[in-house]
Amino acid sequence: MSIGTFTVRALDPLKDAELLHRWVTDPKAAFWMMQDAKLQDVEREYMRIAAHEHHHAYLGLHDGEPAFLMEKYDPRYVELVGLYEPEPGDVGMHFLVAPTDRPISGFTRAVITAVMDELFADPSTRRVVVEPDVGNKAVHALNEAVGFVPDREIDKPEKRALLSFCTRDQFLSARGVVV
Repeated sequence: MSIGTFTVRALDPLKDAELLHRWVTDPKAAFWMMQDAKLQDVEREYMRIAAHEHHHAYLGLHDGEPAFLMEKYDPRYVELVGLYEPEPGDVGMHFLVAPTDRPISGFTRAVITAVMDELFADPSTRRVVVEPDVGNKAVHALNEAVGFVPDREIDKPEKRALLSFCTRDQFLSARGVVV
């Protein structure tokens, strides 16, 4: 059974701010750490990202409708500076699935798979790096399902995180593609 078609487009920090504000302040987005954000806070944060040379935000669409947020960053300059030794081709990633009152079985896994497909569509991407909160067991399971291997816990200013990596071959293998 197909869940549908996923695409991404560049996020427009002003046009998309209201939508993002609803998503990041939803109780299910607690690990996004923006629960108390005002609309202007969300606009400011995504304007900052839009202006950053090494950090990009995208709106993910499911059958043409907004359904998830994807961030891509260069860990040499953003998020993980000084916390691990980056390798050539490393790309950092965050993703957030929009809250819904009509959940679709397997949807979140399909989203993370679409995010990974998007990141690995760039031939220069050799490995995806994530650093979710150590307490976010649901995302750890999703990450492992698409090929991430936990490396170690690290202390970031805002959280204790589980540093994990996924190579192109690990991702393809997790999808059942012979590599």
